[in-house]
Amino acid sequence: MPLDINQVFAPHERVLTAASQRMELLAANMANADTPNYKARDLDFRTALQSAEAGTVAIAATRPGHIQGAGAAGSRSEVLYRVPDQPTLDGNTVDAQKESAAIAETSTRYQASLTFLDQRIRGLRMAITGGR
Repeated sequence: MPLDINQVFAPHERVLTAASQRMELLAANMANADTPNYKARDLDFRTALQSAEAGTVAIAATRPGHIQGAGAAGSRSEVLYRVPDQPTLDGNTVDAQKESAAIAETSTRYQASLTFLDQRIRGLRMAITGGR
């Protein structure tokens, strides 16, 4: 039975893409921690992976000239606004401690996926070369 290389690497690609998108949002949140009326944004990591798995990530057409499409696996996941536990007087919803924890969690997931991917590649290399 032939090996489908896409099935070997696809799960890791989805995790890396979702983690990268989430890190961009979390970095923007931290950068705007002191900006009045800034609303913290995040994406649901589990939902992003499930939608990428099913191939149902919708293409966002934000301007009239954008191409409409049914969906694509490489599209960005839906961005959600975070509900604050304790709103601030200036309207900013960024909680630096929660953002730092989310960054650490996402970084760990990203690094774990890279480690698993490296092990898969080493295993394939060993199978191809016969362990030499």
